[in-house]
Formats: sequence, C-alpha cells, structure tokens
Amino acid sequence: MNYQFQALTHPGRLRHNNEDAAAFDPVCSCSVLADGMGGYNAGEVASSMAVNVILAELADWFAAAGPSASVREVRKAMERCVQHANQAILSTARADPDCAGMGTTLVVAAFQEQRLVLGHIGDSRAYRLRDGQLQQITRDHSLLQEQLDAGLITPAQAAVSTQRNLVTRALGIESGVELEINEFTVESGDLYLLCSDGLSDMADDSEIGDILRAAGSLEHKARRLVDRANANGGRDNITVLLAQAMSVPATRPSLVSRLLRT
Repeated sequence: MNYQFQALTHPGRLRHNNEDAAAFDPVCSCSVLADGMGGYNAGEVASSMAVNVILAELADWFAAAGPSASVREVRKAMERCVQHANQAILSTARADPDCAGMGTTLVVAAFQEQRLVLGHIGDSRAYRLRDGQLQQITRDHSLLQEQLDAGLITPAQAAVSTQRNLVTRALGIESGVELEINEFTVESGDLYLLCSDGLSDMADDSEIGDILRAAGSLEHKARRLVDRANANGGRDNITVLLAQAMSVPATRPSLVSRLLRT
C-alpha cells in the first residue's frame, strides 16, 4: 500500500494567532495533528511540541523496528511517544509562567501496509471516506459527547450547544494521559481526514463528504475544506491533514527476467 499526504492550516477569520499544528512523515507513513489551548500563544506552544515530539519519536522507532512490527508494538510505541510529549508540555508549563495551563488535543495516525493504528485525545477528529461513504472513526472526548451518549441532549441540540469546546481529555494537563487507540483495516482508495474542530464545527459531515468525494488533488481538497470552514464563519483555527491509500500494482517481470527463469 502506498500513502500520499497533504496538510493545511489556517488561523480562520476571527483569530490572529494559530494554535493548531500538523505534520506528517511520508517515510514512516505517520501523521499528527494537534489543537492547542491555553493563555496567550501557549496553545501554539503545546500543539507544536506535541506534533514535533511525537512525530520525531515515532519516525525513529519505525526506522529501528522495521515494517514487521506488530500492532501491539506499535500501540506501545505510540503510547510511549505521547507520554513523552505530555511530560515535555507539563515541564514547559511549570517552568514558564506564560505557558501555565496550556494543553492540546491530539490525533496521531500510523499507517502500515493495510492497517491503521489511530490514537486520539480530545475533540480533534479522524474521518474515513470509503466507497463514497464518509464515517467519523474517532469519538470526541468532550462534555457534549458524554451528554449525547447519556441521552441528555439530541444531535440537533448538540449542533447549537454553547458547550461544544469543553473537552474531557487533553494532552499536557495532568501527569497521566489517556490515549484512546483503535486499529482499522485500510483498503485501496481509502481517504483519511484528520482535522481540528475548526473544521468540524464549521462544516457538517455532508459538506465534508462532498468535498472529499469530488475530483481533485489532495492539495485542492485540503484548500476547499479550509475555504468552506471560513465561508461558514471561520470562528476558530482550521487544520486538515489528508492521507490517501493506494495499492501498489504488482510489477510484471521484464522479458529478460522471464527468459532468465526458463
């Protein structure tokens, strides 16, 4: 399986600074997205630290472990990298008063051949487009989601709730961090979207699906997603990261190699 990546971030229409961060490493087929929170510029520090620490450590680990690493090993490596990022954010927050209380949401995806190991914390999301059908494959760690799960509010009420951004888990807040990890089978043609709530709060699933289904490059689709969120209000920073899975055609042996085998 071959993977192509594209990421794009934008401050939105109402904010001057951008507290989102995203990056990918095509060599190890890993991607990380984070949406920071905190005091002035502190959220930007937290999200950047999370992305940089986790992606660098995962890349080093995959380089040493190789493509035959088991899912169990990948999960443990991901948990370890996230814990290291959590400690780095906590240490910086304690040492620098300007960074006190900072934290970040997180989505981290590790693609290996035909499988995806996906971890997340908070309300940044991952979606999968398969055979034209869009599905959210993460579940928000938020007060709103807990209210929905308990039947206290309806989806229609949730769509207009003032508590949309109250997360129940975040990186960099406590010494222990709970990363939810799930495994998925990847099929050729799958398109994966990681995004901050600056997209998911400003564009509904039908709008996101229409853009992802349309023809065009990953760069074009990323730009259209950001533009749609801004056109709908752009009240927050907007970050999207796309990963396209395509099977690699089997190489047919050349005439010379076929002759050599006879």
